Formats: sequence, C-alpha cells, structure tokens
Amino acid sequence: MAPPLIQLKDIKLTFGGTPLLNGVELNVATGERVCLIGRNGSGKSTLLKIAAGIVEPDGGTRFVQPGATVRYLQQEPDFGEHKTTLAYVEAGLAPGDDPYQARYLLEQLELTGNENPENLSGGEARRAALASVLAPSPDILLLDEPTNHLDLSTIEWLEKELDSRRSALVLISHDRRFLTNLSRSTAWLDRGRIKQIDRGFASFETWRDEVLAEEERDQHKLDRKIVDEEHWLRYGVSGRRKRNVKRLGNLHALRDQRRNYRGTAGSASLAAAEAEQSGKLVIEAKGVTKAYGERKIVENFSTRIQRGDRLGIIGPNGAGKTTLVNLLTGGAQPDSGTIRLGANLEIATLDQHRESLDPKSTLAEALTGGRGDQIMVGGKPKHVVGYMKDFLFAQEQRGTPVEVLSGGERGRLMLARALAKPSNLLVLDEPTNDLDLETLDVLEDMLGDYEGTVILISHDRDFLDRVVTSVFAPEGSGKWTEYAGGYSDMLAQRGADLKRETAKAQAPAEKKEDRLAAPASAPKRRLSFNEKHALETLPKMMEKLQADIAKLQRVLDDPNLYAKDRKKFDDTSAAIAKAHDEMSAAEERWLELEMLREEIEQA
Repeated sequence: MAPPLIQLKDIKLTFGGTPLLNGVELNVATGERVCLIGRNGSGKSTLLKIAAGIVEPDGGTRFVQPGATVRYLQQEPDFGEHKTTLAYVEAGLAPGDDPYQARYLLEQLELTGNENPENLSGGEARRAALASVLAPSPDILLLDEPTNHLDLSTIEWLEKELDSRRSALVLISHDRRFLTNLSRSTAWLDRGRIKQIDRGFASFETWRDEVLAEEERDQHKLDRKIVDEEHWLRYGVSGRRKRNVKRLGNLHALRDQRRNYRGTAGSASLAAAEAEQSGKLVIEAKGVTKAYGERKIVENFSTRIQRGDRLGIIGPNGAGKTTLVNLLTGGAQPDSGTIRLGANLEIATLDQHRESLDPKSTLAEALTGGRGDQIMVGGKPKHVVGYMKDFLFAQEQRGTPVEVLSGGERGRLMLARALAKPSNLLVLDEPTNDLDLETLDVLEDMLGDYEGTVILISHDRDFLDRVVTSVFAPEGSGKWTEYAGGYSDMLAQRGADLKRETAKAQAPAEKKEDRLAAPASAPKRRLSFNEKHALETLPKMMEKLQADIAKLQRVLDDPNLYAKDRKKFDDTSAAIAKAHDEMSAAEERWLELEMLREEIEQA
C-alpha cells in the first residue's frame, strides 16, 4: 500500500460542550479519490481546513509528505488585494509552475482574467477559485462544495478535468452525480468520528443504512441487558458480597455507556403549507418574447403548465432561466406574446441568492419577521422554536445571527421561510445548494407529496432526475425546448448535451459570420410527459366512470329506496353527482388535449 500523502491522526476539536471531532483518522494516498460525507454541522469543512493546515485542532497530528503540494478550495474564496482574477490565480503558482495554466484554466472556465474580484457573481467567484487551485497541478486537492453556483456545463467540464488529473482528491459535495462519477472511497464523518470504506459514493447510502441498522440493534441489546441487570439488582442479589459488587460495577458501566451514546441527528421535517387547490390550468404562455437590448432571452415561447406538473429549467449561467421564471409567474412583462395565470394561484418562492436575509438579524427574527415568538405556517400560528426544530435547528440557535450560520443552515432557513407561506405553486431557484444528502432526501419526498405545481431551477442532475416530469432547456438565440422526463431523459431525447455549445452561442464576443448566420428554427411544440400520459389514460378512466354511473343509477331506479333506506339513497345520490362531475372534467380535459395533439401534428 502506498504511503499517505496526507495523514490526520486522532484529531480532536471541541466547540462548546460536545466534541465536533473526536479521534478522527484520515489517510489519503497518491491518486486516491475520497468523498467526505456528513450532515450539515458535522465538521466536514472544519476537517478539510485542518487537513489544509488552516485550522489547528485541540489534539492529534497532521502529517503531509515532504515536498507534496496541497491546494484547498474553500466555500467562500478570499481574493485579498488582487485587482484581477488573473493576478489572483497567478499568485497561487509556485516558481516552477507553468504560468500558461493560469490563462488556460480561466479561459476554460469562461473568464477573461481581467475581471475585478469585487464585482464577481457567485458563479464567477467559484470559477476563479477553481482556476486558482487547479493551476499549480497540486499533489492533493481539497475541494469544499466545488459545484456550488456552477452551471451544468461547468460541472461536467470540472468532472472531466478532475478525472484526467493525477492529483489525490478529497471532495465535499451535495451533488450525488458528481460524487458518484469521481469518488473511489468514502469517508463518513458521523458524530465526531470517521468510518471509511474503499468504495465510491454509489455504495455509500446502502452501507450507511446497514451501519445504522446494526447500531440500532446493538443499542436495543444494550437496553435489554440493562433491564436484566436492574431486575437482578432488585430481586437476585446473593449473599456473596464480592460478586455483587463486581456485578453492580458492570451495571454502572452499562448505564454510562448508554448515557454517553450519541444518537444520529434526526431528519428535517419539511412540509409545504398548501393553499386551496389552483385551477387545472396554472400557466399558459403564447408566443412570448423577451430581449435585453439586442440579446434575446426568450423568443416565441409557448407552453401550458397544468396543476401537478413538476417543471425543471436548466441551462448555463446567463442563459435566462430566472428571466423565464419571472415571465411565467408574472414577475416580468414580455415584450410580445401573452402570459395567462390560472385561477386561485398562491405562489411561494425560494431565491437562491438569499438576498432577503438580514445578516444582523437572529434566526428567530428571520423566521418571524421580528414579530414575537410566533410564525404563521399555512395561515396558522406556530411557536418559532417548534418550527426551527422541524428544520434541524436547536433551540439554543434561536438568537444566533444569520451572518454566522453555515451555508447549509442558511439554505434550511430559506426553505423554512418559503414553505411557511400557503402555496399551490412552488418556485425554487437552486434549492439544493449547501443542503446535506439526508435533507435532500427529505426535500425530494416533500416535493413528491406536494399536491400543487413545482417550477424548479437546478444544476443538480440527480435531483432533476428524481423530481421533475419535464425539462425546459435553452437552444440558443432565445429558443427553449421542452423535453419529457428528467435531465437524463433530456439527454436521451436530444442525443447530445447542449450546455457548452449553448454557452458559446450566447457569449458576447461572437464572430461576425456567426452573428449573420440564420437563426435556428423554433423547436416544434411537443406534448409533455403529463399530457401524453393523460391522453392514454383518460379514455379508460371515462369508461370506468360511465360504468360506475350506470351501476349507481340502477340503485336509484328502485322507487322504494328512499322509504326503505334513506341513508343509502343519500349516499348513492352524492356518489352519482360526484361521478358526473368527474366525468365532465375528464371529457373536457381529453377534448382539450386531443385538440392540442391535432394542432401539433398539423404544424
């Protein structure tokens, strides 16, 4: 086995009362690819800072092989006094490093090198920081959430770039697909200790569940043993004093073991406060166009979003995803075309930039708006501490300023604020940023149970595949195409990825001949997955409803039913009225879809 490039041994660190890290061991050898997994607040980022030599632990040792180079990507890069992104990247190069790598990587990451770091967006800052740690080609790369704020094209480029390098990797990320594609071993930081397997992230969740199930069985055995020993203490003490003292000491040891046991953190309890049901038609767009100057963001865009649809919007940063959502939800007006919103819409929005959070306010104030101890959840008052616990905040964090919350905690806070508002249309902009895997699972389940409609902007491929029923993707020049299914389904239907070429097509420095080229023809409108499914299932549903109506009618045809059994008469009358309503709705929907299908085929 190769000697470790970096070794952490018996690392201890305590903030407050409970140890954050308690005897942590981590070895990383040449070329090894380790994903570091753990709940928000488990100490992953702190451990990476210890590995990078930035944080000094309370105890333990850190060893780095002499001559080995280490580069650390932190979640929020510090650009210091550097005036340009190129100067920032070049400052990380050692005397023997190739200076060309700085310019090359900035170009690959779609930066010129002339940008002022003070004016960078979140995505641009992340790309500049990536160029800085990649340019020296270090022996060890410590990457903390490298995909945050990156679009899909850049995430996929980064995967290929890291996979082609010989550097050892330690990765922290919430992006399942990214971890699956890159990791070869998994280090699970749980309750202050690390458990490790020589398998990549694809095996992690099954292994974790097995470990927790075994731990639960062991705790159950321990509880049973304590009960047995306590029974002996009450009823089975013998006359042999020495034996009794030893057994009593064993009982005390068992109780200490049980008392000192740290159980796993609970799961977040995410639930959207649902408003009354919206109309069947949620949003209808016809021939919508929007441009800023000469740049077309949306061109001749049409769609119909029905109640219950889960729509994903993808594309490079700057492609116009947020503009498209604002148009669809009435937050922006189109230059031409029409947007029609359905009846009884109640919209709740999650903004990825978290600009509405006052960094000086406390956690409780951010939830209540500074108005007492109550928060309105679904129109009903709930004590703020109880609502905090639903989102895995401890009661002691009530007075914690927002500015000191971790990225994952701020993400949960934004979710808590958005989900408290009664809604039947959820608009989520990058909801997965900084969330741990367990909270992502709960969020996916919540969206699956949500009876309203969801519009989702995300760069998380796995999350899109698990949640959405159709995807809107940009094709360049303001054209957007709808694809049935998730992200992988979009790739299969299109036959190729569109991200990097779309980003280039929309770059400002286009060649003259490219600008004069004929624009791509508008993509043909297609039936969505939900529309196709409805067309296939509605006829069978109508046949069944017709049979039910006939059966109920035969019961009502008995002229003596009202006198013999008033309750049966009332129940049957109500059932047949409901069946007629459902039949009318199904017929109306089927006719609407059939006309749409004919319109598409004739186009």
